[in-house]
This record gives sequence, C-alpha cells and structure tokens, in this order.
Amino acid sequence: MQDKNQTRTNRARTEATQLALLEAARGFFSTKGYAETSTPEVVRAAGITRGALYHHYEGKAALFRAVVTAEFTAVAAHIEAVSQKGEGQGLEALQLGARGYLDAMQVEGRVRIMLLDGPAVLGRAALERIDRDTSGDTLRVGLQVAIEQQHIKTLPLDALTAQLSALFDRAALSIFEGARAEDHLAVIDALILSLRT
Repeated sequence: MQDKNQTRTNRARTEATQLALLEAARGFFSTKGYAETSTPEVVRAAGITRGALYHHYEGKAALFRAVVTAEFTAVAAHIEAVSQKGEGQGLEALQLGARGYLDAMQVEGRVRIMLLDGPAVLGRAALERIDRDTSGDTLRVGLQVAIEQQHIKTLPLDALTAQLSALFDRAALSIFEGARAEDHLAVIDALILSLRT
C-alpha cells in the first residue's frame, strides 16, 4: 500500500514540476521569444532548481518543444470543441474548423510560439510531426471525408491539406500583425466554397 502511495506522490510531484516549468517557460517564450529566454530565469519563475529542469528536459530546446506541443494540443482541442457545436459536415465543418483555428490562435503568445519561433527553432518537419501527433491530422481527415462524400472537388489530398493549412497559418500571422479577422474569414469562406462540387 505504501509503495502505491509513494508512486502516486512521486508522479504528482513530477507532474507538478513539469507543469510549473511549462507555465513559466511559456510565459517567457510568448513575451520574450525563444532566443531571449534563458533557462535560469525559467527555473527561478517556476520555483525549482536547474537540476530539476535538466532532469525533466534535456535543455531549453526540449523545454520549448514541450511548450509547442502543449500549444498544438490546446489548439486542436479548441478546434474540436468549436466544430462539435455545429451539425455541419463537409464545407460547413471546414468553415467551423477554420474559425476555430483562428480563434484559438488569438491566445496571447501562441502565434509567436507556434508560427514564428516554432519553425525557426524546431524546423518545419518537427512541427508537422507535432501537428500530426496532437491533432490527429484532423484537417486532412476532414478533407478526405468531404471528398468521399462529394461535398468538395476531388483534388490531391496531401497538396490540398498543405495549401489550406498554409492559408490558415498565414491568416493567423496577418491577424497577429493587425489585420482584421473578418477579412481573412471572408476570404477563407470564399475559398472553401470554391471547392464545392
């Protein structure tokens, strides 16, 4: 019995330490950026030792990857929640998903972490793996279903997924830089509707 309690205590302590590190790191990465963030300030803000940081993460890049993964997970959860609000399939589901993505990207610091520093620090291939692992490739699956149900034209699926994903990211960056979200949503809706069969 004591071993089980000890295991739970150790697990809880590990989770609490990791959460403290992730929250502190996210705060610095979102405001200062990756390059200007130092591990000493992260561990100070998290209230742990430097040794604890390196026990859980190999270094700043590994900690950043964990923060990026958490951001991708949060975005995927938001898109799923927004998409489930509607009864739509096909085009409507794609439109809801696009709105959910742009809405999720409004969280302070998220564009900087995911779209600016993410590719520079981790590389595009690593980000695509994180995206697949956290969102289950929901855009691709949604497009495939829409094609199979003849809601949209039959187009090369990988290319269509890549192009729409890039469109959504570009819109998020533009909105981050001050563009009107409504303008980008109007263009996205028009492009999605142009895929109609």
